[in-house]
Amino acid sequence: MLELAILGFLYDTPLHGYELRKRITALTGHVKPVAEGTLYPAIKRLETAGLLARATRPGSVAAPRHVLTLTEEGGRELRHRLAEPAQRDITDENRWFTVLAFLRHLEDPGAQAVVLRRRLTFLEEPASFFYEGDKPLRAEELDDPFRRGILIVARATSKAELAWLRTTIDSLDGGGG
Repeated sequence: MLELAILGFLYDTPLHGYELRKRITALTGHVKPVAEGTLYPAIKRLETAGLLARATRPGSVAAPRHVLTLTEEGGRELRHRLAEPAQRDITDENRWFTVLAFLRHLEDPGAQAVVLRRRLTFLEEPASFFYEGDKPLRAEELDDPFRRGILIVARATSKAELAWLRTTIDSLDGGGG
């Protein structure tokens, strides 16, 4: 997720590490804050792999800054990760939002629709957070108002996302809405 976010933000524009960290935190920070001890090793791995390039530029007020840019290989890698996200990137909501944040960089509407269909298929499978034996429990079957709340909110969120996915897939397929 972190590497995808780094590649995605740098696809848009060159950034220095501090600005990149701010953008990633804005995208994922409410769930998983990005520590310098996590970000900079990830940047170094991507740089070592030839996906990023680093240039030193004068700072506006302070010391010179290291500005990161995406290489051509980095752009290809980003598009590959978007076109073929891991199953966990489809099923985990936070990872999915990171994919979704950069899916526009896949320029082929058909390829975008394929990724959205994978998420649609996942969401259409019946699921629950709570079970009685092997039987998934519905909100109406729970006496606990807090667990019932989780299922009610999840159902509403899934319903909204399903509607958006179907409309967007139809639009990408040329249905126009």
